[in-house]
Amino acid sequence: MLYIVATPIGNLSDMTPRAVETLKAVGVIACEDTRRTWALLTHFGVPRPGEMISYREGQEERAGKRILELLAAGVDVALCSDGGYPGISDPGFRLVRDVVAADLPLSVIPGASAVNVALVMSGLPTSSWTFKGFPPRKPGKLRRFFEEEADGGHTLVVYESPFRLGAMLAAAAEVLGERPAAVCFELTKLHERVVRGTLPELAERYAGEKVKGEVTVVIGGTMRQQS
Repeated sequence: MLYIVATPIGNLSDMTPRAVETLKAVGVIACEDTRRTWALLTHFGVPRPGEMISYREGQEERAGKRILELLAAGVDVALCSDGGYPGISDPGFRLVRDVVAADLPLSVIPGASAVNVALVMSGLPTSSWTFKGFPPRKPGKLRRFFEEEADGGHTLVVYESPFRLGAMLAAAAEVLGERPAAVCFELTKLHERVVRGTLPELAERYAGEKVKGEVTVVIGGTMRQQS
């Protein structure tokens, strides 16, 4: 069985008892960063497994092949990322795809997700929403990214690097106009905060400003849908 194990996005108390028990029970743990995951295991008293596999971007093919071999041999494997759900804006989705294609069993162990936390904290409509990961870096592609959302009535959720936040908000404001939005920093952590306003207001606020920490941005849909 492949277990997809969600881990805390900040506050370690968000680790579920089921996640801890799963990590204790499996023979192999595949993870984004073995050092960070080992620190998490140590915190929760999880013994070091028989094998730890580094499954991260650039290593998916090699590591994935090894994991599929283990699963086919009847070994239970847990997959976790540095925080949140493996497979959500994360190379883990490739492993899930390959496991499904190979008709091998898998199970998801639920937990924290920055997408859901940001969506609820934004105060924006939650009945219809779309998550699109990290926007493109290059200006032309970034503009086209938001042009695809120009007529969307759904709420949009994206991740962004703190180093690109100002440029991303400026592009969103230019294309989408006066939509309401929320910029969520360091969710579930000590310095968690949410800044709300229209896209132009937020773009002006963060133009050239250096910010720190993990960022999730929530943008409302077309104005006629904001109810």
